[in-house]
Amino acid sequence: MSPSPIVIVEYRHDWVFEFRTVATILRDRLGPMALRIDHIGSTSVAGLAAKDVIDIQVSVEDLDAPGLVDAIGDAGFLVHSDIAEDHRPPDADGPASDWRKRFAGERDGERATNLHVRVAGRPNQRYALLFRDYLRVHSPTASAYANVKRELARHHPEDRDAYVLTKDPVCDLIMVAAADWAARTSWVPDPSDA
Repeated sequence: MSPSPIVIVEYRHDWVFEFRTVATILRDRLGPMALRIDHIGSTSVAGLAAKDVIDIQVSVEDLDAPGLVDAIGDAGFLVHSDIAEDHRPPDADGPASDWRKRFAGERDGERATNLHVRVAGRPNQRYALLFRDYLRVHSPTASAYANVKRELARHHPEDRDAYVLTKDPVCDLIMVAAADWAARTSWVPDPSDA
């Protein structure tokens, strides 16, 4: 079965409630292994057009903790062992493990969801939260980002690799401004969403 085409839709208020439903299940199944459960990605930014896929970040102490993969499965997700790291920005220093993660998707017939499990305090965990929070308070940047995604989806509706390979550097550019904003405002992420 080939993947569905990339489609960017207008913001939907139900995304918040759909996140909360899934997050409640994750909190129940992962218990104290989940240090944070956060709604991330475009669906977490009010007013931002996005693919109709809920992105969730679970922050943990250890990606190899006993029982973690089983708990993710018990929560209704399938772990994709072929996706084990995030895009590494060009200015990133530090070890490759800073960008390691576990990735899982919904089971057939369930709400389209991407689950990113990252180690608390690592750059990739911070990246997702800072990117989200920056876009939440900088609506012109969020609007420009939505336009980029719409154009990418229009030009590459069937080519996820092209979509991602172009979108990632755009996110890196946004993160330059976000990092400056974080330093000026002494940004810290809000408490965990769930």
